[in-house]
Amino acid sequence: MTSPTPRVAVVTGGSGGIGRAVAERLAADGMSVVVHYAGNAGRADEVVKAIAGRGGSATAVQADVAEPDQVQALFDGTEEQFGGVDVVVNTAGIMLLSPLAELDLADLDRMHRTNIRGTFVVSREAVKRLRPGGALINFSSSVVKLALPAYTAYAATKAAVDALTPILAKELRGRDITVNAVAPGPTATPLFLDGKDQQTVDHLAGLAPLERLGTPEDIAETVAFLAGPARWVNGQTIYANGGVI
Repeated sequence: MTSPTPRVAVVTGGSGGIGRAVAERLAADGMSVVVHYAGNAGRADEVVKAIAGRGGSATAVQADVAEPDQVQALFDGTEEQFGGVDVVVNTAGIMLLSPLAELDLADLDRMHRTNIRGTFVVSREAVKRLRPGGALINFSSSVVKLALPAYTAYAATKAAVDALTPILAKELRGRDITVNAVAPGPTATPLFLDGKDQQTVDHLAGLAPLERLGTPEDIAETVAFLAGPARWVNGQTIYANGGVI
């Protein structure tokens, strides 16, 4: 009996933090995974080797998610190597914190370019490629509702993701493709921990009734649900935050 062709996932920002956990989890679920990275080829290769070491299939591809030509090439290469695309996960993102009154507008522009424009560019290409039964999974953040000081600009970029997700789900009517977003709470990643003292980290860890920070694997579990069995969940932002809000 011939084995079914593995599903294929593209994970942007798949070289570290949550992205790595997502890539490894989807590979463990039997998908062939394209590990996208922006600039750190070494970390992306580590993810590919980790997946291959467990018997999975993966490749690393560099691209600027805000550049349409590079994103098109990313998807072209995926289809050439693996035959199609079934799951796209937009984990690529940057977070630069500052009270609004002190905000460097260059930081706002950088976050807008990756977190909003990048999500739009990747999503626009994804909807041209995703096969029936596919899933597009965006990344929002629980700080949109937590309203923490200094997160103004970052939260605004993630609120844009919340806005586009249900609209895109409706625009794909009739194609059997789901579009959802995951909104992590405080999660122990380099992106989150950078620049925070231990007192701040302990405070944020205590916000959840479970009294700990999330782990990248916690978030990957939610992504795997949306990428696989959750065919009746569509147009939603799922708050994966241990009950913070």
